[in-house]
Amino acid sequence: MKKEKKYTSKEMKHYLDASAEIYNENLKGIREGSIITNRRLDTITETLAGHTKILNKHTEILSEHTKKLDSHTEMIGTLMVDMTIVKEDVSVIKSDLKKKVDYDEFLSLVKRVQKIEAKI
Repeated sequence: MKKEKKYTSKEMKHYLDASAEIYNENLKGIREGSIITNRRLDTITETLAGHTKILNKHTEILSEHTKKLDSHTEMIGTLMVDMTIVKEDVSVIKSDLKKKVDYDEFLSLVKRVQKIEAKI
């Protein structure tokens, strides 16, 4: 059987003090790391909040533009209908103008009719 080594209270105290010191140093490092991490997170949070505000403004602007585009689309639709009517009217006017006689032709026709009437 092995003998268990017995430690004196002085050795135990020394060992526990050394362990406590290492533990406290590690804990201090963890706390410092936590503080640094929290600062970084705060900075990132502020940056994200700023970006969110910018995105909200841009969303409002895009909504306004969408409303304008919708109204323009309606106006363009109305103009297309009106333009179709104008084209049809112009087509009718062109057809009617082709059937009409100009003033010189009318005078020539009047003279011919007068000559024919004079012969009769």
